[in-house]
Amino acid sequence: MKIGVPTEIKSQESRVAITPAGVHQLVQHGHDVLVEKGAGLGSAISDEAYEHAGAKLIGSAADTWGQADLVLKVKEPIESEYGYLRPDMTLFTYLHLAADKPQTDALLSSGAVSIAYETVQTDRGGLPLLSPMSEVAGRLSTLVGSQCLLKHHGGDGTLISGVPGVKAGKVVVIGGGTAGYNAAQMAHGLRAQVTVLDVNLERLAQLDSEFHGSVSTVASTSYAINDAIADADLVIGSVLIPGARAPKLVTNEMVAAAKPGSVFVDIAVDQGGCFADTHATTHAEPTYQVHNSIFYAVANMPGAVPVTSTYALTNATLPYVTKLADLGWREALCRDKTLARGLSTAAGELTSEPVALAWGHSFTSAAHVLAA
Repeated sequence: MKIGVPTEIKSQESRVAITPAGVHQLVQHGHDVLVEKGAGLGSAISDEAYEHAGAKLIGSAADTWGQADLVLKVKEPIESEYGYLRPDMTLFTYLHLAADKPQTDALLSSGAVSIAYETVQTDRGGLPLLSPMSEVAGRLSTLVGSQCLLKHHGGDGTLISGVPGVKAGKVVVIGGGTAGYNAAQMAHGLRAQVTVLDVNLERLAQLDSEFHGSVSTVASTSYAINDAIADADLVIGSVLIPGARAPKLVTNEMVAAAKPGSVFVDIAVDQGGCFADTHATTHAEPTYQVHNSIFYAVANMPGAVPVTSTYALTNATLPYVTKLADLGWREALCRDKTLARGLSTAAGELTSEPVALAWGHSFTSAAHVLAA
């Protein structure tokens, strides 16, 4: 199979979909890996490193997409890439379709097979291809949030760790999943006062045990969220419903009542965000003001640390990429229920029910598509 790896072109996106080690494995399995020249430079991977691993360098995005049976990306295709989509190709990447109607419509009209990293899901509900980037985004959210708290960045001037004789800043994390846990872990490591809210009491008990009671855990309700953020310095939203739009848990009124100079970081922005006032930003212009607070809502947060993110992502995706290349998309999905749950579109059919509900499209089950 011919596997294409184009350069990412989303603003300030420096990750790449595969490492030289991944290329080497696929070549050993008898596949051709076509890497667009310069695709890995943002992640400190040279063209020569890819060639040494067995890749073939391609001079343009059009040729990389056009020659490939399977295209690997990190971020969803943007408008300038829609023309590369076609019915005889498989696209494997993060899609976040429930927050992106133009992309949904483009994939459906193209007839392409698309498989979303973020909805590949195990029988126990694990998200193996989302988890590594959630880990990165969670840890990064605390770091960028603490930077935004600096007075010259518009924050309230709080050092979240405090110093002897001065209390630490208050960090509120909404959602205790992978991203939320990593955000809380980083904030706790910086000696902040940390509160985690979640609707899952079992998860809160796990967090209480993990942090030996040194992080406050609160059952999440609208009342509890409002109460927690009223005097918070940093609020991190990390709520996830796999494949669906994130629920809006922090209202405009809650932000209006928050501390002046407080910072809100929305990790859920790829899925529409869990704050009512969230709109996607870029690394070039990451923040904006809502009432007297600063919002950070970069839609590709892990792209800021591509050397870490690229390797973490390839570690997770490579076993699934190898299956798709060895077996073809249909046979791979028939054999692997975890991978099958990532199927989003095929031959003009939408196979994600949450996306269908978000945009009013009809829905066909993945099982029906695979049985056809």
